[in-house]
Amino acid sequence: MNTDLIKLFDSDEAAVRDVLAQTLLGADDGELFIEHSQSESLAFDNGRLKGGSFNTDQGFGLRAVAGEAVGYAHAGDLSLSALKRAADAVGAVTRGYSGSYAAAPQRTNRRLYGDENPIGEPSFEAKAALLQEIDTYLRAKDPKVRQVSASIAASWQVIDILRADGERMHDIRPMTRLNISVVVGQGDRQESGSYGVGGRRGFGDFVATDNWQRGADEALRQALVNLEAIDAPAGTMDVVLSSGWPGVMLHEAVGHGLEGDFNRKKTSAFAGLLGQQVAAKGVTVVDDGTIEARRGSLTIDDEGTPSAYNVLIDDGKLVGYMQDRQNARLMGMAATGNGRRESYAHVPMPRMTNTYMLSGTKTPEEIIASVKKGIYAVSFGGGQVDITSGKFVFGCTEAYLIDNGKIGAPVKGAMLIGNGPDAMQRITMIGNDMKLDTGMGNCGKGGQWVPVGVGQPHLRMNEMTVGGTQA
Repeated sequence: MNTDLIKLFDSDEAAVRDVLAQTLLGADDGELFIEHSQSESLAFDNGRLKGGSFNTDQGFGLRAVAGEAVGYAHAGDLSLSALKRAADAVGAVTRGYSGSYAAAPQRTNRRLYGDENPIGEPSFEAKAALLQEIDTYLRAKDPKVRQVSASIAASWQVIDILRADGERMHDIRPMTRLNISVVVGQGDRQESGSYGVGGRRGFGDFVATDNWQRGADEALRQALVNLEAIDAPAGTMDVVLSSGWPGVMLHEAVGHGLEGDFNRKKTSAFAGLLGQQVAAKGVTVVDDGTIEARRGSLTIDDEGTPSAYNVLIDDGKLVGYMQDRQNARLMGMAATGNGRRESYAHVPMPRMTNTYMLSGTKTPEEIIASVKKGIYAVSFGGGQVDITSGKFVFGCTEAYLIDNGKIGAPVKGAMLIGNGPDAMQRITMIGNDMKLDTGMGNCGKGGQWVPVGVGQPHLRMNEMTVGGTQA
């Protein structure tokens, strides 16, 4: 298709720009966001193709910003008449307002991913055959396997951002993901394991036999471990977090609290703490949208600002927040490339990209050996976080006892309970093995979902509250 989206309007570019200029006259900021997107998914469950979907959508979102007020309207109709109706609604916030239109974002030519559309390559038939092969492989691997679920998803998003000062930004964003889950059983007991991988690239890596088999083996390994797990103890104990996906706790318990809007409105546990020690010495947390082909990466954000490597906590000290353009201006700070939206139907807000903690100096073996009695949390499932207080609860999907510095029996039902800022102060050892998750993160905020990445090295956290199921 033609990726010059403005040509999809039923009018020429000059007429579209004239409406935009009139709408944003007197505004502090704003833009016309145009989007075309395609998505495809296939799901294989219990030995058969359970479902498949394909969707195409396109439309625009028109925004005007006047101080703290935002006017926003969107439509799935790329017509001049629809744009004018949106302009009438959006223009209400600028009537009687006299602002100074913000400078255009800094340009960048560095692209972090290709333009290829992963939908249709490989074919629908080839993808369905791959899911069947995964199912067959796992069922033959172990007689305890009772159910296999596998899914493939792909999307392709094209965006154009037009500003009233004549600037125009363009981005094409591919995304792919493979998920595998397996249920194993013995007698009346059943347990599950899962694995997901994805990123802003085509399906080439996923369909390679070595790659999908490695993912299937990992899902099966986790399920078999959980089948042998005993009830988790409860109480206050030292906890070791593994590297990679356990960074989702950092994302939820700390990352959201470092987004600019929560801090401007003083609803974050980190509000007003810039320059203060908010974590243990040695803890450095960054949000980095510039890693090539990662799930959370963006060449430009959804306001046209280039993504960046943003240090948020440096050696335990709070040094920055993640900002979109509006909150950055109101707080007297610079936009950080974190203005994100789910689609043209949503207003942008400060959101994370790839958020992770940098490595320290300890080996994972040293960290585990240092714990007399505790829990080793390898993977997390769902969690709940209150941004204002920082309180969190996270369930472990794979965890083990630590007994005299050695990994012991696997446990089920372990819950980590705490407070984000307090938990950051309880970090006493930081591993030298930082890694990112495999590319399966989604983040919800304000009713919007966007893809993200998380990561961390092994960590020791002292005297954490653990909820368990042990009688």
